[in-house]
Amino acid sequence: MMPRAQLTTFLIVTSFLSTVTYLGAPVHGGVLTSYDVSSLDIMSKIHTDHDATTKASSDFGHIVHATPNGVFRPTFPADIAALIRLSLSQPTPFTVAPRGKGHSSRGQAFAPGGIVIDMSALGDHGHHTSHRINVSVDRMYVDAGGEQLWIDVLHTALKHGLTPRVWTDYLRITVGGTLSNAGIGGQAFRHGPQISNVHELDVVTGMGEMITCSPEVNSALFFAVLGGLGQFGVITRARIRLEPAPKRVKWVRIAYSDVHPFTTDQELLISKRASGSGFDYVEGQVQLNWTLTQGRRSSSFFSATDLARLTGLAIDTGSVAIYYIEGAMYYDDNTAASVDQKLDALLEELSFVRGFVFVRDASYVEFLDRVGREEQNLRSAGAWDVPHPWLNLFVPRSRILHFDAAVFKGILRNANPVGLILMYPMNKDMWDDRMTAMTPDEDVFYAVGLLRSAVAGGSGGDVEQLERENAAVLELCDLAGGGIGCRQYLPHHASRDGWRRHFGAKWGRVADLKARYDPRAILSPGQGIFPPPPPPSPPPAAAGEPITAS
Repeated sequence: MMPRAQLTTFLIVTSFLSTVTYLGAPVHGGVLTSYDVSSLDIMSKIHTDHDATTKASSDFGHIVHATPNGVFRPTFPADIAALIRLSLSQPTPFTVAPRGKGHSSRGQAFAPGGIVIDMSALGDHGHHTSHRINVSVDRMYVDAGGEQLWIDVLHTALKHGLTPRVWTDYLRITVGGTLSNAGIGGQAFRHGPQISNVHELDVVTGMGEMITCSPEVNSALFFAVLGGLGQFGVITRARIRLEPAPKRVKWVRIAYSDVHPFTTDQELLISKRASGSGFDYVEGQVQLNWTLTQGRRSSSFFSATDLARLTGLAIDTGSVAIYYIEGAMYYDDNTAASVDQKLDALLEELSFVRGFVFVRDASYVEFLDRVGREEQNLRSAGAWDVPHPWLNLFVPRSRILHFDAAVFKGILRNANPVGLILMYPMNKDMWDDRMTAMTPDEDVFYAVGLLRSAVAGGSGGDVEQLERENAAVLELCDLAGGGIGCRQYLPHHASRDGWRRHFGAKWGRVADLKARYDPRAILSPGQGIFPPPPPPSPPPAAAGEPITAS
């Protein structure tokens, strides 16, 4: 039997040559036309070796796997456009999925039987890829390639005393990846998600067109792609708004044993949106008591003494969970003298358990890259490359207490999760409804992240159990069943009907945009929103004639 890599190459080449003949592009005496040469150059960048396809068949979630026929390593954005045009030239197009760091959990960057684009290869032609990050100091923006990591964008911008305004908690993911979803974090209450802080994009559509778009130019594509889950185009460049960078951070965690003051205080904090008022970053966590009393006794923030005190609080109050508000107050040389007074005044307005306020002073970079340091600890402990059945939800403010009672005091009451549970509010008016990203229809909604890991050796290692708990939470949220009315963030739906419910009133617009920018449905098939074309079949052999590679 022909090795799989050779077979894949054979099928691509023979399919391409048959298409050239079909399109009327002749091959005279074995001399290829310029069209053929260009296409063969593109095919030379498709890697079908076992290592390449195996890496592209898995992601951070380690829940599902799907093998592509090849991995495409482009040098320039134009290569991506050429690959898509090559696909469209086939009688049956092959699917194409851009992949950054593969930080998805449900195969969103997969292309089963198709081609995965290794975005990290962009610009890698003998130069450091930082030339794809360019800062305009006068106009306060940074142009970053879609393949660039946010940590590299941060360091480049800081050289000019500037910084993007909104960050995800983890910075070792790509610009194009977060903008295809939304990009949320503790600064979103004030500045909106990352997609609300973009001036301009370069996009390669599912038609193989390279288009620059903005709110004023090609605006339909601009708003479609932001939060568009890769359905309408591949982001190859983003122009991102900057602001002056602070130098240091007062990093604060305050504890609650009751969800009511916890949510009330969070909502008070996100109402303080004027510059210089309140925290610059607001998030929150839920620590189930079981994990406090039985979980690991280490933390990158809390000392061993702090953890012992928090465990005592959980035992003394009998609460099912301890809640933390996590806040950050930025400062620089000009505001250093007043930051402590400002923090003390803010804390006086809040109703946390007195004596349970924990403050650290950190550099701006140290604070933003906190999860990167935690990653190193988890890798050392063998707890990073494990299944991550994550579930991220947007919960309407009006139902958050119901959600807390049903999930944390019900479904997960006796759970022993390894990982984080996040819970913090955002303001709806900081989101642009013209974008594809979906949120609940209330002025305030909560991001709830069940960021659990199936670490072997304990109850948390039971992936099936974690999945059953996730399913129970989703059933509680199901709109069709009259539930809480959550929206999935980083969504995954097993059926097209699920996607219709996810997009709700936007579904018709999403379908129209798909028909306009990717009519053959070849982009990002791993999302499962639109059925991709059927897989290509090898050309039939004559009777008794074996198929062999040329």
